[in-house]
Amino acid sequence: MHQSEIRMNWLLEACHINKSFAGIQVLNDVSFRLRPGEVHALMGENGAGKSTLAKVLSGLHRPDRGEVFLEGSKIQLVSPHVALKAGIGMVHQELLPFLDLSVAENVFIGQEPASRFSGWVKKDQLHMQAAQLLARLGATIPTRSRMRHLSVGERQVVEIAKVLVHDSKVLILDEPTSALTDHEANRLFQIIRELKERGIGIVYISHKFEEVFKLADRITVLRDGRHVITRDAAGLRSSDLISLMVGRDLESVYPRLDSAPGEPALQVCGLSKRGRFHEVSFEVRHGEVLGLAGLMGAGRTDVVNALYGLNPADSGEIRVRDSSVRIRSPRDALKTGIGLVTEDRKQFGFVPRFGIKENLTLANLRAYSRNGFIQRRLETRIAEESIRSCGIKSISADQAVERLSGGNQQKVVIGRTLLTDPEILMLDEPTRGIDIAAKAEVHQIVRSLVESGKAVLLVSSELQELLSLSHRILVMRTGAVVAELNARDTNTQEILGLAIPR
Repeated sequence: MHQSEIRMNWLLEACHINKSFAGIQVLNDVSFRLRPGEVHALMGENGAGKSTLAKVLSGLHRPDRGEVFLEGSKIQLVSPHVALKAGIGMVHQELLPFLDLSVAENVFIGQEPASRFSGWVKKDQLHMQAAQLLARLGATIPTRSRMRHLSVGERQVVEIAKVLVHDSKVLILDEPTSALTDHEANRLFQIIRELKERGIGIVYISHKFEEVFKLADRITVLRDGRHVITRDAAGLRSSDLISLMVGRDLESVYPRLDSAPGEPALQVCGLSKRGRFHEVSFEVRHGEVLGLAGLMGAGRTDVVNALYGLNPADSGEIRVRDSSVRIRSPRDALKTGIGLVTEDRKQFGFVPRFGIKENLTLANLRAYSRNGFIQRRLETRIAEESIRSCGIKSISADQAVERLSGGNQQKVVIGRTLLTDPEILMLDEPTRGIDIAAKAEVHQIVRSLVESGKAVLLVSSELQELLSLSHRILVMRTGAVVAELNARDTNTQEILGLAIPR
């Protein structure tokens, strides 16, 4: 069979792609193939080259070497506009809609239906066509609504509609569920299945194993900018995938915590918040990790926010070192020795344009000040020690946090909390949105804290993480604690069975 006839079997084909930035090789001889009507997951650690390959395929980056073929024909993807016209569209992890324009105006931006003679946009036609396109995606979003009034999930649907205006044959989704609720994510999965049935090829980039195995037909793994393997998803297990991504087995990524807890550090008795949670009671001991499991909306984050004073409880008692304390604000929590690493690091965890040093010391500036002035040398020394101890990879202590990888951003947030020297550390989804290697580093930080006698309350939606790090696991359902489990004597099936509402 002739080479061109072989290529016609593929919707999209990238051959021997190389790409470097400032002399650093990011993609090294990478090849990738996508079939019509296929969901093809692209997986790997941060820095593996996933997003760079996606940006090459969508015209954002031009490869140093290699070729791209669409339906058997070679194409030069010199810009995103050229890629869109050819039929390749990408929805980025960071959505950038025009917030003060309507849904319809966002969908048809640059493609508005207009009068041949006057050039005026036909508004009624614009909204009608936008509504029809959204209906094809199963969405009922009002086309005249301003984008700023939409949820993240709704904005994402609009971004997909914007790509499909161009009759795209290929849709690239980069971490599409990172900021979605479970309901929004399930709606997105249904849209993906409908697009797949229409023959659209989908490149799906995600760190979330559960959704990858739910959606993907095939999986390609990249490591250190190289192609490792492409396999049918049905023939892979999570443990196999982890080994391929990081070059080591599951046990080295999720080793079990083995330490003996001491005396109670935090005791919570009958804590309640109207409409959020009720009669929550537990204790966390020195040298112990207490895991908090449950589905989204079960009340886990509400409980830790109440303990930190972000949204104080209405009733109940909090005891630290066996003394009753009143926590009405984060300042109260910090004074009593309670620290929090929030679940949303980008919104609440750091100041993006500040340097690493400024972000690390922000929560405890008094410790580095004298007579109202910051002692810069002391601040720098403390920050550099924190950078080393937390394993933050950066150019310097002054590098802007927004320029770090997700894993290193998370380590900055953890480092800042640790500089307040909390006796009790609450971690809310500490590894959300970071790769396997960064997860292992965060886990090691937690282990070191526990070995030093800290008490840790861990909220995580990743059950393997809870089983690995926790001594005990509390399961919450609809605002109440429904079970306490020994982490060594339970499994993911039992935890899920308890967490699902009756």
